[in-house]
Amino acid sequence: MPGLYDLMLLVDPTAPEERRAAAISEAESLINSGGEMVGSYDWGTRRMAYEIDHRPEADYRLYQFNGDNALLDRLNQRLRILDGVLRFRIIKVKPGAPTPPPPDQQPARRREEREAQDTKVAARAAADAPAADAPGADAPPADAPAADAPPADVPAADAPPVDDELVATPAAEDE
Repeated sequence: MPGLYDLMLLVDPTAPEERRAAAISEAESLINSGGEMVGSYDWGTRRMAYEIDHRPEADYRLYQFNGDNALLDRLNQRLRILDGVLRFRIIKVKPGAPTPPPPDQQPARRREEREAQDTKVAARAAADAPAADAPGADAPPADAPAADAPPADVPAADAPPVDDELVATPAAEDE
C-alpha cells in the first residue's frame, strides 16, 4: 500500500562534488523508479545540532514521495552504503499534513565566507573576554585576610603559642 513519505538526506559538504552529485542522483532515481516524486527541496548547507563524523555542517535535502515498502527497503539499503551521505531519515507523513516549510535561517553561505566571519567573531569574543590570569579579576588580593578568619596579629584563645622559626611559608605553585 503506497503512502506519502519524507526523506531527509544529509550530504557531506566536504566530499568531492561528483560523490555528492552521485548520492543525490541515486536517491532521486530510486524514488522515481519505484514511486512518485511529489516534491524536492534543497535547504542548502546548514549547521547540524551535533557533529557527525567530525563534520559540523551538512547539505540538507528534503524529498517528498509516494512509495511502497519495497521502495523504502531499496532506499534504506542504498543510502546506507553511499559514501557522500552522512545521515538520512524516512518519515511517513500523516494524511492532510502540510508541506514542511523551508528553514527560517539565513541563506546558505559559501565556505570561504563562513570561515572568514567565524574567525572575526572568535577573535572579537576572545578580545572582549576578561583575562583569566589578570590580578583581581575573580579573587581577592593574596594579602587580604579571609572574611571568616581571625586577624593575624591576635592569637586564637585555645591555640598553642606559635614559634616564629617553625612557621613555614607556602611553596610557590607550579604553573
